[in-house]
Amino acid sequence: MTCTEFLSKLDDYFDGKVDADVLAEVQAHVKKCSHCEVVLDTTRKTISIYRENEVYEFPAELRERLHAAIMKKCSKAKV
Repeated sequence: MTCTEFLSKLDDYFDGKVDADVLAEVQAHVKKCSHCEVVLDTTRKTISIYRENEVYEFPAELRERLHAAIMKKCSKAKV
């Protein structure tokens, strides 16, 4: 399985709509491909957070830096 094939199966994988052979291929690919392993893990965590409606508070300093960066980017876009 290639990374492209892996990505094309990701939705079905999370929906539980892949047969046993494809599931085995996905699992084998993830074991040898660290990039796809990260994609799988990140997607799994994102789905979990979304389903649980968890709210994460950023530390004030990070929130301020992020806000400043966004505002700076927005002000450049208006020019």
